[in-house]
Amino acid sequence: MPAKKQGTVKVACPHCGHRQAEPATGYSTNCKACGQYFRVQEELRPARRKSETGPEQRLIACLDCGTELNVPVSAQSTMCKRCSAYLDLRDYQITSAVSKNFRTVGRFVVEPKGYIFNTECLVGEAVIKGRFIGKLKVTGKLTIYSGADIKGTFTAGCLVIPKTEHFRWNEGIQIQSADIAGELVARLNADAQVTLRSTAKMFGEIAAPSLSIEDGAVIVGSVRIGNGGNLGRAAQFEPGGSAKKLRRKTEVNRG
Repeated sequence: MPAKKQGTVKVACPHCGHRQAEPATGYSTNCKACGQYFRVQEELRPARRKSETGPEQRLIACLDCGTELNVPVSAQSTMCKRCSAYLDLRDYQITSAVSKNFRTVGRFVVEPKGYIFNTECLVGEAVIKGRFIGKLKVTGKLTIYSGADIKGTFTAGCLVIPKTEHFRWNEGIQIQSADIAGELVARLNADAQVTLRSTAKMFGEIAAPSLSIEDGAVIVGSVRIGNGGNLGRAAQFEPGGSAKKLRRKTEVNRG
């Protein structure tokens, strides 16, 4: 009785890519094009490679020297590779009365019933909805809600007033940038762009290198546009002007 013909499969040489027919149950062979030896079964059923990517990463900045670092999302702390500073990466949520200093790259939230006093905070991001008494420095975004009661000093990478929220500050505010969608009564001094969304209402003064105004935004006060000491003359704004008119006025008065 004649032997059953053995099945064949096409395999590719791992060295040169040449494809050739080989017995499906074969163990090894030589490439007919380049002559190199390879194992048939390894090419038919390649071993699953270990993942070359590690855990999911996020980008942070050292609170001391500003060096950017990639750290695992799940990490709770790390050390700066440049200045060796210890960095807390945890988020904090204040829901009751607390008298404590905080220093974290993470998110710092004071809830409506939260009350933090006699404190110095250096954080990566902050959301203030309750009471805060002390010094607050935010390297990233600082979001302030209507219920916020702040006494002391604060600075931020970007000041955010959300839509439908309002905030009043009687002293000057020194910030990197601002994104205003709600109502703000203050004197803003920004190192970068100030953005007024269509729902924004700004009462006071703005000094910044650039200003972006969406249609519908309201400004009552003065605006100085320019770089550093080369700020242009102040443009005076009163209620009733359209956003288009406001944009033209600010452009005319750039330094």
